[in-house]
Amino acid sequence: MADSVLYDVSDGLATITINRPEAMNAMNVEAKVALRDAVRAAAADPAVRAVLLTASGRAFCVGQDLKEHVGLLIAAHESGSGEVMNTVKEHYNPIVRALTEMPKPVVAGVNGVAAGAGFGFALAADYRVVADTAKFNTSFAGVALTADSGMSWTLPRLIGHSRAADLLLFPRSISAQEAYELGIVNKLVPADDLAAEAHAVARALADGPTVSYASLKESLAYGADHSLSEALDKEEELQAKAGASEDHTIAVQAFLAKEPPKYVGR
Repeated sequence: MADSVLYDVSDGLATITINRPEAMNAMNVEAKVALRDAVRAAAADPAVRAVLLTASGRAFCVGQDLKEHVGLLIAAHESGSGEVMNTVKEHYNPIVRALTEMPKPVVAGVNGVAAGAGFGFALAADYRVVADTAKFNTSFAGVALTADSGMSWTLPRLIGHSRAADLLLFPRSISAQEAYELGIVNKLVPADDLAAEAHAVARALADGPTVSYASLKESLAYGADHSLSEALDKEEELQAKAGASEDHTIAVQAFLAKEPPKYVGR
């Protein structure tokens, strides 16, 4: 991986760190390619049972690197290619798809500002641990763009259509506390504790019943867009899968023995 994104796997936990602190972790082309490849690697690696997505420095990710972007815009206009926004297809969509579709839980450790695509990446995670000093901003309309990085799908499902429309049409920075009250944040922690708390949550998930988590993740996504009858059928399908896992047998045996289970992720 490029230095702009760090990737580490330890005992089933993949830690992906956006690492452009000098630019508030803005996404230039190198960083977008590296993040896409890192998330895909974590999704494909059977040894990875959970993912922690976090960042270096004082920001989580402020979205598109506008300094690079303006140069690409000028070049695209001069050439008439119109290809500058291919980054959504080539980078942002694959990143969000890999985060949301991988059969393992993803934790976002939001250490600071999350804006634009950075906000979208945080929303694509399954669980958000957020520093009390962090802020969120949709940003897109502020630079005459529309939502990307999945935000038109994730944000209204978390906070409702009306509130999502407000934040998208009138971009503003919202505090971590307001984000918690809106339902965007799962766990709000003091800034000094963010790294340890986010790691602890991700570590617990990496040590947990992976098939169960994958099934829960799939059922939540499915239930958001289907009828009750269809959701019940999906639950039946996924419960059969989870019930056949080694971890289910381990959990039942541990319960009967009054011992903590030691899951194997299968």
